[in-house]
Amino acid sequence: MTLLRPSLCLLAPTLAPTFAPARRTLTTSCAVAARLSNNPFDPFPRPFDPPPVPRGPELNSGRGGESSAKLRARLVYQSRKRSSLESGLLLSTFARDFLPGMTTPELREFDRLLSEPDADIYGWAVGKRDAPLRKHARNENKVVRRTPDLEDIER
Repeated sequence: MTLLRPSLCLLAPTLAPTFAPARRTLTTSCAVAARLSNNPFDPFPRPFDPPPVPRGPELNSGRGGESSAKLRARLVYQSRKRSSLESGLLLSTFARDFLPGMTTPELREFDRLLSEPDADIYGWAVGKRDAPLRKHARNENKVVRRTPDLEDIER
């Protein structure tokens, strides 16, 4: 099935009943077009998609004037509020255990890590890729984990 231009999707509800097959084709085509990913980091981009926006340390370059306490507080928040539950669990417990003892350069490195997509972070953490969170994610002591309370992290 070929995908039609998005402007034609607006016509689908207004077509007369005699054009029911065309309306059905337009509606189906518009539904398929709506499901296609507009994610710039899609591994299978469409040929007419714009080039991806750079990611990583370049995105955090404007935060150079933060104090260590403000940086630590922001990292606590960002490690808890992730788009996937698994990444949020791993990063928030890691932040609870290691963030209070990190130096400023280590905090900046953790900040760069948090700017990566959750799928990459989780892949590194569970051992599908080399990563800094590998030991923490293995949970060798088989500790039952939950997202920590804010008071536990800020100590």
